[in-house]
Amino acid sequence: MSELYLLIAVTLAAGLAMPAGAILAVATKASSKQTFRHTMVAFGGGALLSAVAMVLVPDGSAHLSIVSVCVLLGLGGYAFLMLDRWLAAKNTPASQLAAMLSDFVPESIALGAAFAIGNDTAFLLAFLIALQNLPEGFNAYLEMAESSVGRAKKTIAVFALMALLGPISGGIGYVWLAEEPEFLGGVMMFAAGGILYSVFQDIAPNVPLERHWRPPMGAVFGFMLGVAGSMWVATA
Repeated sequence: MSELYLLIAVTLAAGLAMPAGAILAVATKASSKQTFRHTMVAFGGGALLSAVAMVLVPDGSAHLSIVSVCVLLGLGGYAFLMLDRWLAAKNTPASQLAAMLSDFVPESIALGAAFAIGNDTAFLLAFLIALQNLPEGFNAYLEMAESSVGRAKKTIAVFALMALLGPISGGIGYVWLAEEPEFLGGVMMFAAGGILYSVFQDIAPNVPLERHWRPPMGAVFGFMLGVAGSMWVATA
């Protein structure tokens, strides 16, 4: 299998974690199990933070100045803020869905470029993308289901179609951006800023649950798996 075919397979697999998360939500009927739902929310937050800390910031800042890093992080956060406000104004029950796509696309672009230059973190990034897409698909499905937006099979099918954005974005990074490290670094820092905004705006506030202590441990385990993946790549 050529490197490009491998990239397509890996990005598609990472994207399919989104409908897998939705299927998990249906299978567990988690809307009535608040502890499990809050744990999944926290797990997704931990996985997102690990992607920022382990891959996006270290790799993205390698070819950028301090000023550029700060500006791009701020712009990423502000872009997600504006997206949040727009969705709220439209009363659209899809903030989790928008956040899921907003980090999946730039991360897939970065993954494609990482494959092209033979970066050791390529498979780690793919693992982290899948790790965060699973709980994001879970939470996005429940958010849409609670607002009576579409039926289960239709929503899962839409999530599966969105997984195709992974190979498309990865191909863009592989073909056109591998030789543009500054631009690629900018994409990664922008995505990191947006992810940080989402974690503290949409995810962390939804984790607490009175007299339940398991949900915060979901964040610990999500981050832990990211760190373990990073260490495994470093020693492989």
